[in-house]
Amino acid sequence: MSGAAGAIGSERTAKSAPDGYTIMLGATTTHGINPALNPKLTYDAVKDFTPISLVTTIPHVLVVNAGVPANTLAEFVKLAKSKPGMPYGSAGNGSPHHLGAAMFANLAGFEANHIPYKGVGPSIADLVAGQISFMSVGAAAADPHVKAGKIRALALAAPQRLPGSDIPTYTEQGYPGFVVTAWYAMFAPAGLPADITRKLSTEVAKATNAPDFVARLRTLGATPVGSTSPELATFVRAEIDRWTRAGKVANFKMEQ
Repeated sequence: MSGAAGAIGSERTAKSAPDGYTIMLGATTTHGINPALNPKLTYDAVKDFTPISLVTTIPHVLVVNAGVPANTLAEFVKLAKSKPGMPYGSAGNGSPHHLGAAMFANLAGFEANHIPYKGVGPSIADLVAGQISFMSVGAAAADPHVKAGKIRALALAAPQRLPGSDIPTYTEQGYPGFVVTAWYAMFAPAGLPADITRKLSTEVAKATNAPDFVARLRTLGATPVGSTSPELATFVRAEIDRWTRAGKVANFKMEQ
């Protein structure tokens, strides 16, 4: 699915024969952000695909530089309101990191200054160095730096806490339903026969919930899912809706 934020691979999949032999691993970008924000997209994320199964989700966490004087989400919001324009980083314009942080700033009622980077690594490096103050970033990417005491995790953008984690959710801290996740799912071209779709969904669910795979995902801060085709279809529509709202909040449109 690589190339043009996954658009090239997605288009190729959409135009392939629905015979069960062409399957793609889609993601937040290909079937959430791209269709929400890119009016020139060459595929329809809903009509051009047969959803097979949601494989896994990886929630974002709000993290701050260790020197930021805030130990809770409430303290951070109070600080951000007292210092308009606090800089935050992302993996690039239109990334989940950008839009997730922009959504929360809007929800909490403070202004912040977006600094886009070319990838997650450089943005986290600058967060650790104190060049930016906060980020919304995948839990797996943040975890080693949190454990090293270089950054501080204040809120998890998921419905529940991760197993073994003491990071409280946004919901627990007064922002009910605030969720930002990266995710991966299997898709086939539209028109895949129902019996093949059910078979693939069943097999993906089995693989996703195999003990060794689950254990590996947990080390990455990921949650295994293994959904049905209808469940993934509903999920995709909700994600497109979510990122459409986020794009409006951030006043952002993709360029092609």
